[in-house]
Amino acid sequence: MQSQDYDDDVLQAFLKDQGQLFDEPVAENQEEAEAFLEDCMAVVVDSVDEVYDYFAENGTDLEGAELDDICEVFKIPDGRYLIVEG
Repeated sequence: MQSQDYDDDVLQAFLKDQGQLFDEPVAENQEEAEAFLEDCMAVVVDSVDEVYDYFAENGTDLEGAELDDICEVFKIPDGRYLIVEG
């Protein structure tokens, strides 16, 4: 998989909502967030379909799961999604 570029919108969405996946903050600022996302090879996708495709390709069955119930998926204000498997 190719490396991802995490823009300000992605980093801010992760910083704001990281509590949905982690009990304690893993990043306090954008630099820490970017380093963390790079370390866990987080992926940015452009649509809901791509979110489901990503999990299907990785062997995760999400049949019947609502997007809001998947704690690894972060909504980015511009309509993209960040997938973090921490």
